Amino acid sequence: MQVTTIGLDIAKNVFQVHGIDAEEKVVVRKQLRRNKVIEFFKALPPCLIGMEACATAHYWARELTKLGHKVRLMPAKDVKAYVKRNKNDAADAEAICEAVTRVNMRFVPTKTAEQQSCLMLHRTRQLFIRQQTSVINAIRAHLAEFGIVAPVGRNGVDELLDVVADPSDKRVPEVARMCLAALGSTA
Repeated sequence: MQVTTIGLDIAKNVFQVHGIDAEEKVVVRKQLRRNKVIEFFKALPPCLIGMEACATAHYWARELTKLGHKVRLMPAKDVKAYVKRNKNDAADAEAICEAVTRVNMRFVPTKTAEQQSCLMLHRTRQLFIRQQTSVINAIRAHLAEFGIVAPVGRNGVDELLDVVADPSDKRVPEVARMCLAALGSTA
């Protein structure tokens, strides 16, 4: 059994392997638990491994490359055309195995840990901005229900939060004031 190409369908816990030899005969179809993946690939001579570029793919690509394998990541939408039968992990692994050998397939470069860290920084910042915008919109909407509105922008939000912070302003019921103060502490 000389595996030359493997399609690896990655998941949270159980990975599916589909491997072929130089004559494109199937020589391995196997499920692997997450903790057995490295052990399995250490025992194989270097080969071509295809994976969909999805969550954890860049990590696994780096790890398998360290073992001497050539790893190619592909957009999942491009692999989909190669699924021959019912969609399941085994069928996906087979489709990945076939797709990785196609000359016209587009490949995604494997990101380094540093590149992924930078991407994480940008995504975290975007998440915080979306959350802040959501909270500000909630404060505006809740206070509008009591007839209290302010101009758009940071100054307008500050005006609204001043109303919330003023216990003598009776337009805002106490329960609502507590909720809005909690939202304001995150805005």
